[in-house]
Amino acid sequence: MGYAVTLAGPVDAAGWRAAARDAWRAGIPPGALVFQVPGDAADLFGAAPPPAPPPDAPMPAVPREFLALAETAIRHRDPARFALLYDVMWRIAHGARGLLEDAADPTLARLRDMAKAVRRDAHKMHAFVRFRAVDGHHLAWFEPDHFIEEAEAGFFIRRFAQLRWSIATPRLSLHWDGDQLSIGPPGSRDALPPPDAGEALWRTYFGAIFNPARLKPAAMRSEMPQKYWRNLPEAQDIPRLMAEAPARVRAMVAAGAATPNPRPQRRRDPMPEPIAAPDSFAELRAALLASGLPEWATRATQPVMGEGPMGAALMLVGEQPGDEEDIAGRAFVGPAGRLLNAVLAEAGVPREALFVTNAVKHFKYTPQGRRRLHQSPDAGDITHYRPFLRREVSLVAPRMVLALGATALRALTGRAMPVGKSRDLALHTEDGVPPRATVHPSYLLRLPDAAAQRAERARFAADLARAYAEACAPAAARSAGAPFGTGEARGAN
Repeated sequence: MGYAVTLAGPVDAAGWRAAARDAWRAGIPPGALVFQVPGDAADLFGAAPPPAPPPDAPMPAVPREFLALAETAIRHRDPARFALLYDVMWRIAHGARGLLEDAADPTLARLRDMAKAVRRDAHKMHAFVRFRAVDGHHLAWFEPDHFIEEAEAGFFIRRFAQLRWSIATPRLSLHWDGDQLSIGPPGSRDALPPPDAGEALWRTYFGAIFNPARLKPAAMRSEMPQKYWRNLPEAQDIPRLMAEAPARVRAMVAAGAATPNPRPQRRRDPMPEPIAAPDSFAELRAALLASGLPEWATRATQPVMGEGPMGAALMLVGEQPGDEEDIAGRAFVGPAGRLLNAVLAEAGVPREALFVTNAVKHFKYTPQGRRRLHQSPDAGDITHYRPFLRREVSLVAPRMVLALGATALRALTGRAMPVGKSRDLALHTEDGVPPRATVHPSYLLRLPDAAAQRAERARFAADLARAYAEACAPAAARSAGAPFGTGEARGAN
């Protein structure tokens, strides 16, 4: 017998979760359940609503990674998305706990492709919305491929919080009055006001950054598909710029190269203002709270200081606390921390012998509904917290510090350097404690390919084992040791 669930709309994630949970508890297998949204064609077989689950039926349990995948994939236009998600949820909740790591599962691969397409569509919306001003209100038209409008409204609120704006799409319209967001009926491109002075600025900017020597039409059309061109003021100049490119390149070659700067300087972050030298972590925490925190830090639950033995041979420095760390007040207790513990065990490195901390001491996040989404610290955030990290290193007095990711590496060295290339280098800090570099465990969690995860996990374990062995070695052996790490981790941070 088949059953049908009608959701409130095409992105009714909460309704899908509730219906999927109750259907699982009622024992309805994936093939017997259909999800519909208003406007879908009526079910030809007149399927009935699913029965209520027994009161004592257990609740299904799925990992957070699946819920994050579902929240994104639900915004895809594929009508099968709800059923595919229920199929994966059914199997995970019935014991297939490792399913999310199975790169060969066709249903999971299809859902991940959907999520990737949704993220790509969101990126296009961020990049290709162009406002026209009329009577102090800014209007734009956009045609998304998927149901992304509600989810991406927050991006435009944060970026244009002081403006009154509306973005119309064929499905709905978003309206921001400077205080509240409202959702209205579909709009029309024909209702846009005529071009304003801002469009000339876009054309001037695009013409200035257009490099004829690096023109790759296929790549440009991939990044800026022609379906968006009619809404982009700068796009009307693309045919002319492409036609002029060969002549401009010849002129550039004839003019010759500019004389390079004979003494190029490597950019280094400014030294932070010194702080008083606290003698304990309690005093360091108090000094941090009195330091005039960034506005975003005041929304965090608490500062998260490091933990571990004083005099630990090896100190691990990550980026910043996550959601679970912010609530618990302890470093590396969330998903990345649990992965770190597992890899440390594989590497034969006792975590209790290490001191673990973060470069930034508060959780920086963007609220989205009830969720708090991680937001990467910027250069100013790293500079603000850097003196407190340096004092933390001084209090612990490790023999070596291992930077987990690019943020930690920049906080320790004062330089923005790629982790992949720095993994092989013997680095230095002003404090004299030698740092080494490897990836952050969250990098492993983001790898979509199971084979790549296994390879990088083994490499990460080797990095941890080598750093611990080098930190525990006698001073003479450390000074004569080989470079840390091998090769380059592409895209690691």
